[in-house]
Amino acid sequence: MRRTAVINLPLHGGKRWLFSRMVKLSSAITEAVVDEYGQNEFIRRISNPYWFQALSCVIGYDFHSSGTTTVTCGALKEVMKNNNIGIFIAGGKGKTSRKTPSEIEEFSENTNLSTSKIERLKYSSKMSAKVDSAVLQDNYQLYHHCFFFTEKGKWAVIQQGMNNINNYARRYHWLSDKIKSFVEQPQNAVCCDVKEDKVLDMSAKQSRNARKTSVDIIKDKHLLILSRIIQIILKDILSHLCRGHFLTSISMQ
Repeated sequence: MRRTAVINLPLHGGKRWLFSRMVKLSSAITEAVVDEYGQNEFIRRISNPYWFQALSCVIGYDFHSSGTTTVTCGALKEVMKNNNIGIFIAGGKGKTSRKTPSEIEEFSENTNLSTSKIERLKYSSKMSAKVDSAVLQDNYQLYHHCFFFTEKGKWAVIQQGMNNINNYARRYHWLSDKIKSFVEQPQNAVCCDVKEDKVLDMSAKQSRNARKTSVDIIKDKHLLILSRIIQIILKDILSHLCRGHFLTSISMQ
C-alpha cells in the first residue's frame, strides 16, 4: 500500500454555483480516462495529488484552496452514481464520511466482489483514516474521507485534515498496491510544501519499539500498569531525595 503524497492548502469558504458544471466536465474526463486507460489507471491517477489538483482546476475550481478536495470529490461522486463505469466512491465531508462502510456495502452490490473482499475494503478505509488521524499526529484533524474503489477491488483514498491554528488544510492520498503493513511505513513517499517541526509519526520504522510498548500497555492488566507507574514515580522521588540529601551534606560541611 502506498500513501502517495501530502499536499497543503489554505482554508477558504466558497460558493457552489459552479458545481453542476464541474459534474458535467468531470464526467467527460473520467469517462475518457477509463475508456482509454482502464479503471486501475483512473484510481492510480486520482491518488496522485498533482493530477488531482490539476483535475480540480480544469473542471472549474480555478484557485488552490481546501475546497478543491471536498468539491472535486463531491463532483466525482455524483459522476460515479450516474455513470456505469465500474468505479465507486464512498464517504465525503463531515458526517457523510461516517457512512463510508455502509456505502461500500451498498455500492458493492453492483459488483462480483466476495464478502471477504468487501470487508477488506471497509477495513482499508478504516485503517487509512486511523493512520492519518492517530498514528500520524501532525495537528491536522480529519474532516473529509473519500474511498474510491473499482469493481475488482482496487482502491484509493483521498482525505483531508484541518488545522485551525495556521488556517491550512492538509490532504492525504492513498493507493492500494502490495499491502504489507498499515502501521509501519505504509507510504511509498510523503511529500508536502510545508514541513512541520512537531510531528509524531508512529508509523515510522524508528517508532517500532514505541508502537510495541503502546500495544503492550493496552493489553496489560490495569493493576500491572498502575504498579509500573508507581515504581517509576517512586524511583524518581527516591533519586531526587538522595540527590538532595547529598547536596545538604555538602553544604553542611
